[in-house]
Amino acid sequence: MTAGGIDPGAHVGHVHLKVANLERSIAWYRSALGLDLMQRFGDSAAFLSAGGYHHHVGLNTWFSAGAPPAQQRGVGLFHLALIYPTRPALATAVARVLNQGTELTGAADHGVSEAVYLDDPDGNGVELYWDRPREEWPRPSGGEGVEMFTAPLDLGALLGLAR
Repeated sequence: MTAGGIDPGAHVGHVHLKVANLERSIAWYRSALGLDLMQRFGDSAAFLSAGGYHHHVGLNTWFSAGAPPAQQRGVGLFHLALIYPTRPALATAVARVLNQGTELTGAADHGVSEAVYLDDPDGNGVELYWDRPREEWPRPSGGEGVEMFTAPLDLGALLGLAR
């Protein structure tokens, strides 16, 4: 742990989203992203995950049943992000999303990672990405921190790796 800082082993655990239609959202997170339904609480909440974890994504309609989509401009969640272990795994996930009929809203090379962006049925932003190995991350001349950037991502080259 750094002096006065967060334990370096801490990480973001899950996201819990307000959705307008629970069934529609469950179906999308299962079909487009391939998440598994782990548990549901009647018609008001559900928890989905990858790899048998208790949940990576929670969905609920407690304050949002029938509400309009999330506004692009305004405060709130910009996007949730799912990290894939390898570039081919990301490619396979992106191919799945496209085959399911979801449109991409963007794609970028950030130096430290490659990312693809899309929206869920409620207009919540979703980022799918993989991190390059840390030793390949662009660093400032002093070596402290990182120098991320946004450059075009060759989506065709990425999709060529899909399994």
